[in-house]
Amino acid sequence: MARIRNTMSVQFPVIGLTGLLLVFAGCDSQGKKKAEELKVVEERNKEFIIAYTEDFWNKQNIASFEKYYAIGLIHHSASGDQNMEQYKGLCQAYFTAFPDLHITTDLLVAEGDKVTKVWTANSTHQGEFLGIPATGNRIVIKGLEVFRIADGKIAEVWASMDNLGMLQQLGVIPPPGE
Repeated sequence: MARIRNTMSVQFPVIGLTGLLLVFAGCDSQGKKKAEELKVVEERNKEFIIAYTEDFWNKQNIASFEKYYAIGLIHHSASGDQNMEQYKGLCQAYFTAFPDLHITTDLLVAEGDKVTKVWTANSTHQGEFLGIPATGNRIVIKGLEVFRIADGKIAEVWASMDNLGMLQQLGVIPPPGE
């Protein structure tokens, strides 16, 4: 078996225990500072999503769309990706069909530039929605969204909601066992 000999020599200055502790303390201080700054950003992003949910969704304030969404918005869902204009149209369709829509935030978690929201929506189907005439049915659906925040706006959303449950509650699809 061949032996490999280490021919590199690295010189480290002798700094003593006190110097070593000061070096580690400096690293720890910088690490704590960065962690505190990240926590501030995460809290600010969570507060932004809370304000957005109240102002945009619960007040059905379509005029505030550009206040919350970035121009290059990408909205991902099981039905496909939508750009800003397509998603704005879908939001308007929800507001028209469900004028009493109210979203409750059940859970909010932030990590870096992303905020995850688990929510429950309560509403009454009072207008046509995606070709479904108003039924007057009261519906409750659950959903989950992950928002990527960039420059103070929502740049990207990954969304999942109980569309099957919604269609069942609207009477379009029968509940299981019927």
